[in-house]
Amino acid sequence: MIGCSISVADVAYLPIGKREQTKVQNRLAILDAAREVFGELGYEAATVRDIIRRTGLAAGTFYNYYRSKEEVFAALADDGARRFAPILKSLRQGDDFDGFVRAAIVAYFEFMADEHISWMARRPAGEQQPHVQGETPEMAAVFAEVKDAIEDAIAAGRGPASDSEYMAAAAIGIAREVGDKMLMRRPIAVAAAADFAVGMILNGLKGLPSGMRPS
Repeated sequence: MIGCSISVADVAYLPIGKREQTKVQNRLAILDAAREVFGELGYEAATVRDIIRRTGLAAGTFYNYYRSKEEVFAALADDGARRFAPILKSLRQGDDFDGFVRAAIVAYFEFMADEHISWMARRPAGEQQPHVQGETPEMAAVFAEVKDAIEDAIAAGRGPASDSEYMAAAAIGIAREVGDKMLMRRPIAVAAAADFAVGMILNGLKGLPSGMRPS
């Protein structure tokens, strides 16, 4: 963690590069501290004061970046979505739509499991990772990647010709909900959860109305 050894007056005379570097360091310090605090105390019990105390930053510095612990948690969720998007993009190389869906779900569940194991390493027993309400830009990017993959498959005649937005929303919704339940079970069974989610998605696609588009 970094200390708050630079005053506001000092910052005003720093070169732009140094000032931006300090901003990045402060933001990373807050997010790293939040991961530790959420892990040790649990999300519900953790407070902004706990996070600030762990960073060594002044309270005013914290509030320059985040207004609440909910915003900090959302930023951590953004980070996860940002790191998963390239994984999803790399899976779009094949021609088999069903294969893409399965590979994407397995990759997503493996990613969730790895993140969860790291997140829960020091969390109080029984407390689950909270949902982030609302869509972030990074989550929107993952949605767009799924939607584009579905539209590519439709254009190539490899996927059902239906509403791509609804299809992407349904696929992501199933994956999120099944994934959340997967993380509550012990042991975490990625393969079983993936089989169920893939079956729900692919079999559900077979019953879609043909040619449906947003109005």
